[in-house]
Amino acid sequence: MARIVGGVTTSHIPAIGNAMTAKLEGTPYWKRFFDGYEPVKAWLAEVDPDVAIVVYNDHGLNFFLNNIPTFALGCADRYDNADEGWGLQTLASFEGDAQLSWHIAEALIEQQIDIATCQEMLVDHGFVVPMALMWRHLPRWPVKVVPLAVNTVQHPIPTARRCYALGKALRSAIESYPEDLKVVIFGTGGMSHQLQGERAGVINVDYDLMTMDSVIDDPEWLASQTISEIIENAGTEGVEVIMWLVMRGALDDDVNVVHKHYHTPISNTGAGVLVLENRLSALRLGSDRRRA
Repeated sequence: MARIVGGVTTSHIPAIGNAMTAKLEGTPYWKRFFDGYEPVKAWLAEVDPDVAIVVYNDHGLNFFLNNIPTFALGCADRYDNADEGWGLQTLASFEGDAQLSWHIAEALIEQQIDIATCQEMLVDHGFVVPMALMWRHLPRWPVKVVPLAVNTVQHPIPTARRCYALGKALRSAIESYPEDLKVVIFGTGGMSHQLQGERAGVINVDYDLMTMDSVIDDPEWLASQTISEIIENAGTEGVEVIMWLVMRGALDDDVNVVHKHYHTPISNTGAGVLVLENRLSALRLGSDRRRA
């Protein structure tokens, strides 16, 4: 049976991709940000997942405003990156797991979560930057991937509670898959930021830190907020944080915090990183490690 080994939150800002391409990780502006990912990389090397489910929002590469699903699941054996206009280097394609994807899609529909299925799907920086943050030091991507796109662009967008419910249904779908796979879930998106309008450049550190604490111990705090309340506190693009709740919903109520890091500003965004483990899975992994 497939099992979830943990969840990771991460920003997916395009500037991070350009910084990695230009190898700016050690410069004064970027060093503290990238240092925050070293424990994540070490944890991923230790738990050695087979599949990464990446929850992200498309920014106009695969879906545009005239045709954008609330939730969309990649159901292909390959996903290509493509030029999206941010000056980002196009990265190597990603191997999918179509069989797992179709199982997840069917299980979500059975749980009343209607989701679009995509047998062809280009992935943009929302997906690619997190993958590069975790594994750019390796010669190839070490995991298969399942992209899960959430509309955070064209209103009406899904509520925080709906995303949390999606995560819970996603867990049930994964754990009903018969193959013995280790699955990690990435909840991506910036913390507080706004790119336009009178509040462009807003960063709300207090709200970001409360959000991180909520995702760890009290996800109901964030899930109970309306989209308007989240935008008021975190900015129009800060609403991406609802995707963290998809990851959190897929975990146990009580989790172990493996790593927590916050840094601001990156570009004009608050950036938070969490690594959370299910306590029971952590115990099992510990047992596996002792037997190895």
